Amino acid sequence: MKRCIYPGTFDPFTNGHLDVLQRAAQLFTHVRVAVAIDSTKKALFTPEQRVALIRANLRGLPNVDVVSFEGLLVEFARQQKSHAIIRGLRALSDFEFEFNMALMNRHLEPEIETIFVMPNESYSYTSSSLVKQIAKLGGDVRKFVPGNVARALRKTYATK
Repeated sequence: MKRCIYPGTFDPFTNGHLDVLQRAAQLFTHVRVAVAIDSTKKALFTPEQRVALIRANLRGLPNVDVVSFEGLLVEFARQQKSHAIIRGLRALSDFEFEFNMALMNRHLEPEIETIFVMPNESYSYTSSSLVKQIAKLGGDVRKFVPGNVARALRKTYATK
């Protein structure tokens, strides 16, 4: 059984994330979406909210589950007995950061491979940061995120 981890903060989960996840689900027997708890970042949604928002979009993906984690990614991947880490690449600008992270992860844990997956080109400009900016300013984000995430963003920014 080939297992992989698809890590990220997913704050919020976008259609680009979902596209990468669907591609990974075709390549691996089991995909674990790993919502990172990063104390250095101020997240809009709690880890529990992010897990729930992602979980609601897993219909049709029986080999996928979602959990949150803290700490070093390669340690978590090792504990989960994963063979690979999936990372989405939207554009060339993502490559340098992701490449350096993949090399460091390989140094820390040579048995776990990093695999870069490109989303559909229609999602190449979508980022969680841009989606939050649009939502904060009252814009319509429904074409960038799943419906439940758009509703959660609208509700969150309506109360701020």
